[in-house]
Amino acid sequence: MGRRSARIRCVRYHIIAVGRAGQGPERALFERFAARLSPPPVLREVQEKRSLTPVELMEREGRLLLDAVPKGAAVVAMDEKGKTLSSNALAVKIGEWRDRGVHDLAFLIGGANGLDDKVLGRVDLALSLGPMTWPHMLARGLLAEQLYRAQCILSGHPYHRE
Repeated sequence: MGRRSARIRCVRYHIIAVGRAGQGPERALFERFAARLSPPPVLREVQEKRSLTPVELMEREGRLLLDAVPKGAAVVAMDEKGKTLSSNALAVKIGEWRDRGVHDLAFLIGGANGLDDKVLGRVDLALSLGPMTWPHMLARGLLAEQLYRAQCILSGHPYHRE
């Protein structure tokens, strides 16, 4: 077996989110699952501090999110109107990106007003955590858990049960 095929290829996750998470249960949930991922995800928080109209704020946050995406990354928008995937289907999608040579996968989490249409027009996948509305700070922890679950599915680890 060749050297390249013997190595396990990993995707580096980038979670790019609007707002700064303070100490609290939402942050603890994110950190709990982020620590289990290998390699650990990169969390980049962006924030616009100027007082803007909701539309202007959403546009500005969208620019900040897109500017933080690593070059060549596949981009996933966490959006309530996005596709709902099972954990297995998400793992398959991540595995497909990995197998196509994608090294970076960026997940974008908008602010309270959601994501600008320009952001949604740039993404490779719009993904929903389900039909319920979740606080954007809690979405980080839910996403980190699903990324850990996907990593376990792809590696054959027994964490995920059907």
